[in-house]
Amino acid sequence: MIPLLLIQIGFLNISWIDIIDIALATWIFYKIYVYFRDTRAGQMLVGLIIILFLSFLFNALGFSGTSWLVNQFQTVWVVAFVILFQPELRRLLIYIGQTRFIRTIFRMGTSRVIQSIAELTNELKKRGWGALIVIQRETGLRSYKESGTILNAEVNTALLISIFNPTSPLHDGAVIIQNDIIDSAGCILPLTESAMVDPEMGTRHRAALGISEETDAIVIVVSEEKRRVSMADNGKFIKVDMDEMELRRHLNEKLFLSSGD
Repeated sequence: MIPLLLIQIGFLNISWIDIIDIALATWIFYKIYVYFRDTRAGQMLVGLIIILFLSFLFNALGFSGTSWLVNQFQTVWVVAFVILFQPELRRLLIYIGQTRFIRTIFRMGTSRVIQSIAELTNELKKRGWGALIVIQRETGLRSYKESGTILNAEVNTALLISIFNPTSPLHDGAVIIQNDIIDSAGCILPLTESAMVDPEMGTRHRAALGISEETDAIVIVVSEEKRRVSMADNGKFIKVDMDEMELRRHLNEKLFLSSGD
């Protein structure tokens, strides 16, 4: 299909396809910049955008020498960006993978998370250890992650058990999981202010309700006193005492089936 000519300015022929292409590229750069804003990577990204714009401008004006020079800087800048900001790029890819569209198609990492959490809760119940696990969905949890210790480790049952060991300095806080990555541990969560909460519920349960009221996260609580597993979603507990099969079923429903809501 031949693009329909929209505007002709001298040697420049601008079609509808060009307009859509520019708008899409602008939107992508904007979303990336918003994610990296107020970081060193964000400042470097602005520089890269300026170089790309200058490269396009000099190519359009026919400045072959200047265009060649800017293109060399552009290549070096991209390589430097990838090398210097690998952690930020990794978090960006995880963020993209967590979007509803991508999760619906690929269901990235979710099965591993369900398996690890099921094994973890069984082991913690046997040992009488408590736990608070937050599974991020659409709503960002950056401020809560930064309140704890950043790990960026793959979900692993043994690692989770070591975190919630009562002798561990991180055991009192929450673990935040995004896709199949343990982003942070020892995180501080907001406590619910609801007057409808059971007075017998401890701090972990109040924190689980608090974060589920403010975000769309799924929260798993293991009680060290009563040795029972609970799941909070949308500001309420789905069930306060569930076995392994119920836990797996609810996690599958929330992380798989609800992704298309």
